[in-house]
Amino acid sequence: MARIEIVTDSTASLDPADADREGIAVVPLKVIIGADEFVEGRDVTSAMLAEALASFVPVSTSRPTPEEFAAVYRQLAEAGAEHVVSVHLSSRMSGTIDSARLAARQVDVPVTVVDTGQVGLGVGFAAGSAVRVRDAGGSVDEVVEVAERAGATTTVSLYVDTLEYLRRGGRVGAAAALIGSALAVKPILTIQDGLVVPLERVRTASRALARLEQLALEAAQACTDGYSIGVQHLANEGVAQQVADRLAVALERESVPVDEVGAAIGAHVGPGMVSVTVTPR
Repeated sequence: MARIEIVTDSTASLDPADADREGIAVVPLKVIIGADEFVEGRDVTSAMLAEALASFVPVSTSRPTPEEFAAVYRQLAEAGAEHVVSVHLSSRMSGTIDSARLAARQVDVPVTVVDTGQVGLGVGFAAGSAVRVRDAGGSVDEVVEVAERAGATTTVSLYVDTLEYLRRGGRVGAAAALIGSALAVKPILTIQDGLVVPLERVRTASRALARLEQLALEAAQACTDGYSIGVQHLANEGVAQQVADRLAVALERESVPVDEVGAAIGAHVGPGMVSVTVTPR
């Protein structure tokens, strides 16, 4: 069997220790705060980002360059990789995958690039699925197939205090943002066809979070062969932990993991965001 290595990007929200343990190479995005550029996962924190957003400091993100991807692919090839499966966030939300595809043409090792159509934990769970199949002796085609299936079947329920940050970054239509603001509602969003789209509008934050939990619970209970689940937030750890604790009780699990989103995602969702991601096994 060919030696297969897995690559993803920093929006996958993988803990560095987990990525190292599973042998997943992570290519970071850049985050620009004001006039300064930072590398996600290296020299910018979610707290720095939340503070900048709250202070109306301009924040944007930048994809990795093809050269940065090519350097990682070459390094893996030099270490013995015979095929690379590169698993990334939605091509409709970032040009990251374009850089990966360009890099794949510049290296001697074969590279298959997977567009998960997701962002955040949905990407991380897809990369993790690829690792499990790889480690079980799966072929390149089987590894690619499971990563694509994980992305296609992932359910994301996302609560944000306001659509303003998504509107600024072009991640939802201006009309949807205006509707949410005009009605003074708390929006619940999801990812559909690779884009963040409004799912429901709820009048209060408490009702929105309750609905978020209900949607996640329904998604998990529909998974007949097990699932991966995680809660993410930006500058809203207490509420995120409460959501996770209630889900753990309802799902009869010991716990549901909670982590803060990276700066590249946080730049577009804003402080207060809470999301739940469910991926069938």
